[in-house]
Amino acid sequence: MTESVADILAARLVPPKLGWLDIRSQLRHFALITYAIPIERLQRDLPERFEVVPFEIGGRTCGLLSVVPFLDDDFHFARIAPFATFRFGQTNHRVYVRDRRTGEHVVWFFGTTLGSWVVNIARTLWRIPWHRGRYTIDCTFDEAAGRYSEYRFEVDSDWCRCEIRLEDTGQAMTLAEGFTSRDEMVLVLTHPVEGFFTRLDGRLGTYSVWHEQIPLTIGRAGHLYFSMYERTGLLTRDEMQHPHSVLICPQTEFVVHMPPRPCHVSK
Repeated sequence: MTESVADILAARLVPPKLGWLDIRSQLRHFALITYAIPIERLQRDLPERFEVVPFEIGGRTCGLLSVVPFLDDDFHFARIAPFATFRFGQTNHRVYVRDRRTGEHVVWFFGTTLGSWVVNIARTLWRIPWHRGRYTIDCTFDEAAGRYSEYRFEVDSDWCRCEIRLEDTGQAMTLAEGFTSRDEMVLVLTHPVEGFFTRLDGRLGTYSVWHEQIPLTIGRAGHLYFSMYERTGLLTRDEMQHPHSVLICPQTEFVVHMPPRPCHVSK
């Protein structure tokens, strides 16, 4: 019998045992800026193993891409060095795909910018497509209002320069266009716990994460720009101003299962 969306989500919410190299971090100023993009734009650079998940949005069939900025507040190896913590900005760029081998909802990472020298360790040891960026973060959360009064990230990076200004309504997440249920929306957008990417040596790589459900509020775009999307033709400057959805959370905790590992797949 095929598992229901609710069953898959419930299984992914079960806390795992921590491995020796697993990383734990409090993510502050977490945002999920999602774009609905014609599937052919997204599929062209993916290995055949992965299929962009289709959604009917605005009268057309689209795939979804998310930009995910946040501040790693206490990035640390949970078991071997919990005392050694790092604090830096991070932005993930990912597409929601289905693994044809397993049928699972996963994500494909174009890459990540990191505002720390830690990026050099990851690039050297595990060949992850992480790129150095210089971050300016100006975020103010109004506790009384339950929303951000200011949300701004700027990332200076040769790989992907980012300008992010968001408005926070403080209203709890509601069902967005293209999804049939809240469980489906949560599973696809926030709980594709396994990610894949092209390593710096050209091989396929993968790693996984775990986290609880994220209490998200609805945001709106103030100003958005991502140089990598303009350079590759994924989004125009005008399209960047009109995301499918914006969701924001002041703080959530993630576990990253390390180390990332290579795997084999034909293009």
